[in-house]
Amino acid sequence: MRNVSPAAFLIFYPFPTRQQLTFTLTRHTSSLTHGAATPIDVVKTRIQIDPALKGLSLFTGGRQIVAAEGARGLLAGFGPTAVGYFIQGGGKFAGYEFWKKQFVELLGDQDKAVQYRLPIYLGAAAVGEFFADILLTPLEATRIRLVSDRKYATGLVSGFTRLAREGGIRDMYAGFLPILCKQIPYALGQFTVNEYCHELVYRQMSEERKAHLSRTENISISLGSGIIAGFAAAILSQPADTLLSQINKGHGPQGSMGHRLVQLSKELGFRGLFSGLGPRMYMTAFLVSGQFAIYGAVKHALHAPPGVEIHKD
Repeated sequence: MRNVSPAAFLIFYPFPTRQQLTFTLTRHTSSLTHGAATPIDVVKTRIQIDPALKGLSLFTGGRQIVAAEGARGLLAGFGPTAVGYFIQGGGKFAGYEFWKKQFVELLGDQDKAVQYRLPIYLGAAAVGEFFADILLTPLEATRIRLVSDRKYATGLVSGFTRLAREGGIRDMYAGFLPILCKQIPYALGQFTVNEYCHELVYRQMSEERKAHLSRTENISISLGSGIIAGFAAAILSQPADTLLSQINKGHGPQGSMGHRLVQLSKELGFRGLFSGLGPRMYMTAFLVSGQFAIYGAVKHALHAPPGVEIHKD
C-alpha cells in the first residue's frame, strides 16, 4: 500500500472491494445532497456577488431571485454542482480514511496515535481534500459562472465547454488556490469536529452499550455530530468561499492570485468576507449530516470493515 503513487490517489485508493463500493455510493450521496442544496447555494452565491442582494437573508434573497427569474433561477448551476461533488465526494471520504490509516501506521503504536489524533485528523482531511479538489475546481468555476450570469450558458456541458474554450486551463484553475483555502478548512471542520463529537458521545457509554447500538441510534449520532461539524465547516471556510465567488466572477485587481486575494480581502472587510454565512450554515449542516448518516448506513449495510478508530476512552 505504501508503494502506491500519489498520482493514483486522484482516481483510486487501494481499499478492499466492499469499501470501494461504499465510496462509490458515497459519491452518489455527495452528488444527491449537494444537488438538493442547489437553491440554498444559489442564494448564498448571489448574496456574495450581486450588489442588489447584498446583506439580505436567505428567504428574502430567495424570494427576490424567484420574483425576477422564476423558480428555475434557484436551480442555476445544478449540473456542475451534482457532477463536481459526485467526483469530489467519494475521493474526499476515501482519501480521509486512507490517509488516517497511513498516519496511524507511520506512528506504529495505537497509544501514540490516540495521543496525536488531532494532527492525524487534520492531516488526513487536508491531504484527501487536496487531491479531490484538483477534479472539483473546473466544475466549481463553471457553477459560479452559471449562477452569477444566467446568460453565460444553458447548462453544464455548454458552460464547461465555453469556459474551456475561452479561458483554457488558466481560467478553469484560476480558483484553485481559493478553493483549496475554502475546501481544506471545510474538510478540517467536517472530519475533525465529527470525530470529536463521536468521541464525546461514545465516552459516555460502556463498551457493551457501544457495541449494541441500534441502527437508529447510530444514525442519530451521525446526524447530530454532522450538524455540529457542518456549522464548524461553514464558519472555517466562509471567507475563502466568498473570495472564490469573487474571483470566478472576475472581481479584484490584476496580478498574482495571492495579490488578488489580499486586495479583495481588504476591500470586503470582515463583514464582507462572512457575507452569506447564514444560508451557508443551513446548507452545510444539511450536507455534512446527511453525508455522514448515509455513509455510515451504507457501510453497515455492506458490512464494510470499519475505519481506523483512535478515539480517546
